[in-house]
Amino acid sequence: MPAVHASLAPSALATITVRDAVFDLMRRFGMTSVFANPGSTELPMFRDFPADFRYVLGLQEAVVVGMADGYAQATRNASFVNLHSAAGVGNAMGNIFTAHKNRTPMVITAGQQARSILPFDPFLSSAHATELPKPYVKWSIEPARAADVPLAIARAYYIAMMQPRGPVLVSVPVDDWDQPGELVAERVVSTRLRPEPLVLDRIGAALDASHHPAFVVGAAVDRDGAWDDLLALAEAHNARVWAAPMSGRCSFPEDHRLFAGFLPAMREKIVDLLGGHDVIVAIGAPAFAYHVEGAGPHIPAGATLCQLTDDPDTAAWTPVGVSAVGSIGLAIQDLLSRPTPAPRSAPAARTARPRAEPSDRMSVAYVLQTLAELRDADDIVVEEAPSSRPVMQGYLPITRSGGFYTMDSGGLGYGMPAAVGVALGKPGKRVIGLIGDGSSMYSIQALWSAAQLKLPITYVILNNRRYAALQEFAPVFGFAASDVVQGTELPDIDFVALAQGMGCAGLQVTDANRLHDALSRALRSSGPTVVEVEVA
Repeated sequence: MPAVHASLAPSALATITVRDAVFDLMRRFGMTSVFANPGSTELPMFRDFPADFRYVLGLQEAVVVGMADGYAQATRNASFVNLHSAAGVGNAMGNIFTAHKNRTPMVITAGQQARSILPFDPFLSSAHATELPKPYVKWSIEPARAADVPLAIARAYYIAMMQPRGPVLVSVPVDDWDQPGELVAERVVSTRLRPEPLVLDRIGAALDASHHPAFVVGAAVDRDGAWDDLLALAEAHNARVWAAPMSGRCSFPEDHRLFAGFLPAMREKIVDLLGGHDVIVAIGAPAFAYHVEGAGPHIPAGATLCQLTDDPDTAAWTPVGVSAVGSIGLAIQDLLSRPTPAPRSAPAARTARPRAEPSDRMSVAYVLQTLAELRDADDIVVEEAPSSRPVMQGYLPITRSGGFYTMDSGGLGYGMPAAVGVALGKPGKRVIGLIGDGSSMYSIQALWSAAQLKLPITYVILNNRRYAALQEFAPVFGFAASDVVQGTELPDIDFVALAQGMGCAGLQVTDANRLHDALSRALRSSGPTVVEVEVA
């Protein structure tokens, strides 16, 4: 939790308003960046806006929440969002769902009409303000009195930050902000819980006795700052490490000798790939995330499944094995404190992918291989190119904590604005937004925010003129190779013109011989640049 700052001076107590109390609270919580799109019922909140605060404008509410998601993940603190009553929250729901799946801490305030006219169903009111965002917020409230608003926001912050983290919503009537209020008392609240020692001992004993252990690691490892400790635990046990299916973060260096690769979201293939391991430990990940219907066992015959998760719901539906619920970081530290395990031989190294070669119509592999060779090690990748993700996993390895973000939800519209939020949360770092042509159009307005903020973001649009993921997935549902998949072709989008219209530099690459120079120039730019690459 951020360090507590000084509150307003005691002499101000006689005239303090709800607005004053909320700004004081936000300052102490380190939430001085407000991600918002304005509406009439929110205007009074921003009168006399503090000079040490920053208003980050998004041109559509999904962009606002996407930026706030990236910022919260990058800073490891709850972000503050302001939306416009029911219509604004409705526009934002896709990325609120993604924030829920990403376990992103986020305090959302939504405007509401004045209390005195709420009985008359007024224009721009939210008739079911607390119910609208459910079930994808951890908690929602419209305080009974104006004086209760600061306490509600304090409670919302603590709930958002408690594991498993996630978004919360407070609906605030427009006339509440100028009402008398009181400062909220300073508190220290624990947001990480240690898993039960007896359950961890059982997992530790199984791991110590294992001959061929495997770890399946998910986003919660990196979210909880446990990257280095997980690396130490894997090396202590010489365990093969797999990335969990559909994970929204990188939690283990993908160039490490113990890294085995990426599990697909298919039950039978997971069982096949984990064959030969006697103990499988899912760390910070579901066991397992599936995308298509499957059958048979969930783990190989004779194997034992253990799980470390910060989410009681995930532990409850896990089909077999032992689950310890609590902070991933604290659980790994407890396992590291056990006596050094007996030496075991190292697993076989992962087979390297063959180099991609240039071609008339560039392959995604060649584009990402070139990008990997040009980027700096500290550059951060924000990805939303679903059909290209398997190729990315082979040709654009992530090797550092906090080096990768994508959506755990599978919902599009996150990547473009999340890149803006990550760049704001990691000043001085280059952010690479790796986005599909179809994905980019869900929240293309984020380019305007990136340009206005002059952020060092290089957006690489992989343009295959289609929703490729849907076309490639169609055979699973009985489509023949020659069948037309309706609604999946995307011709005639001019991304250079869109970029320039939003205030960004833009260039198109269709020739493999120009790719190196175009990416080099974009990666050196001080502001946002869009590089549209036509790929096969």
